[in-house]
Amino acid sequence: MTINSLNHFVAAVRADWGPITTELVASCRAHLDDLSAAGESEGWLASLLAERPATRELHREPDSFMLLAHNEQMGLYRPPHDHGRAWVVYAVQSGALEIGTYAKVEDPTGDRLVRRDTVILRPGEARAYLPGDIHDTHCLTESALVFRFTERDLKHEDQVEQRVTRFVERDGAWFAPRP
Repeated sequence: MTINSLNHFVAAVRADWGPITTELVASCRAHLDDLSAAGESEGWLASLLAERPATRELHREPDSFMLLAHNEQMGLYRPPHDHGRAWVVYAVQSGALEIGTYAKVEDPTGDRLVRRDTVILRPGEARAYLPGDIHDTHCLTESALVFRFTERDLKHEDQVEQRVTRFVERDGAWFAPRP
């Protein structure tokens, strides 16, 4: 097997893997920082940059973590959501991605979201979001290649377990969906 930054990332995460801890989240974030700084001469990355697929699975560890690549286009907005029981780390390889974080506050018309913070991720930067964290994403550049590391399969968490919450807009504010 050819050693490249993707293989190195997988080996490093495997070596660190275990139940969620502060140290595990920090190490996975650092490993993803390193991966997002990979050179375009690596075949796997050159392929991603040439093909620009909307989504590509880069690695799936059986019954465990996953790494996906997303090619975002200017203006693509993913409304506030959480990842259920999962924690994730986002990193930008190229372009820029704005990520807003939110808190739920009680409101007479339902749980309303209040934006807590906004960060702009640029190439070589990674950011972790823990279970229950609510965030949105917005692509700020013509395109952005984003890596998303998850500690479990989010499609299963969303579509089978139905644990992902997608918030809805009402009268210019974001609210938890009504049961």
